[in-house]
Amino acid sequence: MKDEVKLPLWLQFLLLFSFLFLLIEKIRARKHSKKVLSGPPKLPIIGNLHQLGPLAHRSLHQLSKKYGPVMLLQIGSVPTLVVSSADAARKILTTNDLDCCSRPLLAGAGRLSYNYLDVAFTPYGSYWREMRKICNHELFSAKRVQSFQFIREEEIGLMIESISQSSSSESPVNLTQKMMSLTMDLICRVAFGKSSKDRELDHNKLHELIHEALGIMGSFFASDFFPYVGWIIDRIRGLHGRIERVFQDLDLFYQMLIDDHLRTGRQKQEAEDIIDVLLQIKKYQTNTSLQITQDHIKGILMNILFAGVDTTSALVVWAMAELVRNPILMKKAQDEIRNCVAEKGRVSECDIHQFQYLKMVIKETLRLHPPGALLLPRECISQFNINGYSVCPKTHIQVNIWAIGRDPESWENPDQFNPERFMDSPIDFKGRNFELLPFGAGRRSCPGMNMGILNVELALANLLYHFDWKLPNALKAEDLNMEEAAGLTNYKKEALVLIPTKYH
Repeated sequence: MKDEVKLPLWLQFLLLFSFLFLLIEKIRARKHSKKVLSGPPKLPIIGNLHQLGPLAHRSLHQLSKKYGPVMLLQIGSVPTLVVSSADAARKILTTNDLDCCSRPLLAGAGRLSYNYLDVAFTPYGSYWREMRKICNHELFSAKRVQSFQFIREEEIGLMIESISQSSSSESPVNLTQKMMSLTMDLICRVAFGKSSKDRELDHNKLHELIHEALGIMGSFFASDFFPYVGWIIDRIRGLHGRIERVFQDLDLFYQMLIDDHLRTGRQKQEAEDIIDVLLQIKKYQTNTSLQITQDHIKGILMNILFAGVDTTSALVVWAMAELVRNPILMKKAQDEIRNCVAEKGRVSECDIHQFQYLKMVIKETLRLHPPGALLLPRECISQFNINGYSVCPKTHIQVNIWAIGRDPESWENPDQFNPERFMDSPIDFKGRNFELLPFGAGRRSCPGMNMGILNVELALANLLYHFDWKLPNALKAEDLNMEEAAGLTNYKKEALVLIPTKYH
């Protein structure tokens, strides 16, 4: 048996000392290193892109259940922070609002909007601050919104008359289509001073144009996630051609409206519309740092048109769908409205403040079916920390308000439609309560919130006051399809078709 080889004692001490030194350094490095945000494993090149389905808010919700309410994904080459809880949203939208209030240069939305420097999609800066001031203090002030009351009441009255014709024969009514037409007419009259029924406006063409533009803005653009090569894929798919075609059509439409407002001898409307206001601002502007041009006006018109049509109609349709599935809740809402209005024969805007149950129905619909399931993406402009994690500049930030509205940490029985959860509750949707954020919060909150909610309240109250509603073809409430359609706006996949019966 061979003799064992023994290391000199000094060499044994040296090796032991080296091992201990490396161990201590490793522990110290781990202690002082930055915490890394958790997230799902990613693939080379595409990152986590393969884990996002057609309904991104649902895919992100499922991932957040495993990786937490603050997780980091790699969408192509773009790091994306996803927030899925009220507490994390509060830290993003208040504490760190200034650090992440810019917008990423997205290909679809960006190229349609940046041609005009649209306020919704503009990166944070002096231009955005000035345009935001105009939106808040001129276009959507309480006084301005109130001035459009007669338009809301008139257009909703016309919709009720058209439904009444169907109710006399108990014919089914496509409520999705009715609400789309209503919101189109409301937006056209408020923004342009014209009903979409006017001969100057082709209702069907305008509707198709808006949906084409929204489709482009909601499409997947490879150049958003693969900046150096993605544009080739987008061009092969024909997306650049579609953008240019839609942009040219929109530009001609906006220019026609502006030229009509500049025409001498034009018949003035009962109230100034949005174009009137913007042209007055342009004419008498005193701010030397920013001169408002017609392109700026077109950008704001684009924002109003796209933000107002689909969202309002989608919310009313979701509310009616949930109430049809819950007849007891619908009767409570109808009884409240009918008892308050009594024999007056119609619901006017001055009645709205009495409808407390109706307001709870709308809040609950906003919780379960927010018009935008994900807030428009933000971009980090300076480094900040959240929950001990460091977020670097150029990181995209997605707040999943659909997931927040269904978070069991914030809501009891979160998947149940229960308006009465808001009874005696201080929670509202105006950006101060982060459990309910349909209009966002902070610098990027929606400036048209008050106008949008008034449209929803008055339309829904009149539908519930004037008619009793049932499903066609003996369809059972539990069989009503409540699937969502893929797109920027979270609307019902199948049209809501109901049979109205006139209430006497």
